[in-house]
Amino acid sequence: MGGATPGAGRAPGNGEPVRLSVPAGRWLVFTTVLGSAMALLDSTVVNVALPRIGLDLGADLPVLQWTVNAYMLTLAGLILLGGALGDRFGRRRVFVIGVVWFSLASLVCGLAPNAGVLIAARALQGIGGALLTPGSLALIQSVIHPDDRARAIGLWSGFGGIGAAIGPFLGGWLVDGPGWRWVFFINVPLAAVCVPVALRHVPETSNPGAHGRFDVLGALLGAATLGLITYALIAAPQKGASPAVVVPAVAGLAMGVVFVAVERRRREPMLPLSIFSSRQFSAVNAVTLCVYAAFGGFFFLSVLDLQVVVGYSALAAGTALLPTTTLMLLLSARSGELGKRIGPRIPLTVGPLLCAAGMLLMTRAGVGAVYWRDILPALLVLGMGMVVVVAPLTATVLASVDVARAGLASGVNNAAARAAGLIAVAALPLLAGMGPEAYRSADAFGDTFRRAMPICAGVLVVGAVLAWRTVRSDALEPVRLEPTGLEAGAGAGAGAGVGAEAGAEVGPAPERAEPAAVPAERAEGAVRPERLLCRPECAYHCGVAAPPLDPGDLSAPPPLDPDERRSDT
Repeated sequence: MGGATPGAGRAPGNGEPVRLSVPAGRWLVFTTVLGSAMALLDSTVVNVALPRIGLDLGADLPVLQWTVNAYMLTLAGLILLGGALGDRFGRRRVFVIGVVWFSLASLVCGLAPNAGVLIAARALQGIGGALLTPGSLALIQSVIHPDDRARAIGLWSGFGGIGAAIGPFLGGWLVDGPGWRWVFFINVPLAAVCVPVALRHVPETSNPGAHGRFDVLGALLGAATLGLITYALIAAPQKGASPAVVVPAVAGLAMGVVFVAVERRRREPMLPLSIFSSRQFSAVNAVTLCVYAAFGGFFFLSVLDLQVVVGYSALAAGTALLPTTTLMLLLSARSGELGKRIGPRIPLTVGPLLCAAGMLLMTRAGVGAVYWRDILPALLVLGMGMVVVVAPLTATVLASVDVARAGLASGVNNAAARAAGLIAVAALPLLAGMGPEAYRSADAFGDTFRRAMPICAGVLVVGAVLAWRTVRSDALEPVRLEPTGLEAGAGAGAGAGVGAEAGAEVGPAPERAEPAAVPAERAEGAVRPERLLCRPECAYHCGVAAPPLDPGDLSAPPPLDPDERRSDT
């Protein structure tokens, strides 16, 4: 890590970054791990509880779909806005509000007397998740001393990965023990510990450069687009091509067009469309959509299959899935290093193909399946594919944009992955021909599950082809550029504009110093040094629902000409 940057890691009252060796630093890591663990656990434990929720509430398959999707809808639609709120009003304040909001919504979920209340409470949970998820890493970035930040983020991502890995096991234990409602109740005591620690030991920070209006309209339009399309896909198996399906579908597409138009014209949009001017960034996000759509569909249906068809208890089903997340936790750091050495093109091609093979092998998980013979091999192949693809994907996203936009790029990639999972959970039962009561019959669900897995595998193959054709092998290598004399001379005046733009962007990136003055020899067209890339700081990945939010290592100075764009833009 490099030296401190002005404004990074400074807290009102003492003005100094916090070292990890002092109690305040350790308390900060503890509370951020605890807060983010709530959202990470929720992305895995709820799936395990779905069959029991359906039986207890007398719910059909669309209700189970909405139980998952209501949460992902608000989380994906508002996570970029949540990061901006923290930068403006205080990262600790927004993080604490998010934790309290999330825990109260969890309490309502646990007390829900019917499916309607449960779905509404899950949507509220997603709002809390959108507030606390960006804030946890942002607090570490902005408070911890730069020399300790790599270790602090390593602890944060490592413990977070452990939480995500044990989520299915914990969910199964709770469902088979005290009951499915405790999958939600468990968040309340976690919040009761997290909030007092945050208020007492974590200093407040904000981004003085954050200004302007919040793009609430953009957030609402984005959520409405996803919500209407999701509704149409979930309702289609029951209602067919009726107005109740066609009208929301058309309205959702129209909302998407309006969203793009609004974001293009707004002065400070939630999603600056200019970020997609990098063809590499656009390509990697297209791969992300394919990969996480398949992941979302697989993990939604596989836990149902293991319980409904194979006959596992919730605990056994959750335990059965441990190999995938455990492999990611143990090997993701090495995968990231491998991606740096050989480039991201091969991992982003081979990884999805391995995942596709694992999902095809999972079709053996039928009535009478033997775990060691029929299920474990599929999960091991799938887990290795996830290991290969997730860490290089995050690194390529960060490397494909300017350093100042790394936080925004990570947020966009995370939101895109969640939106892909949302659409997959809505569309896959329709494509596989699952009726509303399919999960109540082992034979009916087993047949449709075997049709669904090849669909997921096909989406992954599309992602692999996209990666092979569009991702450059040198995407993680610094770029050496030779500017003209005019370009070199213009570089000094361009820094302020981009610095102001970065201050208004969503993401937990700390404030940084102004670019250094351009030396005189640059005005004569001298060869510029290699352009610095933003490197991921989260070494441990368990990105079942989405890749980690990772603004990257921003301690290095920004490029001398912030307006410069890579040759692929």
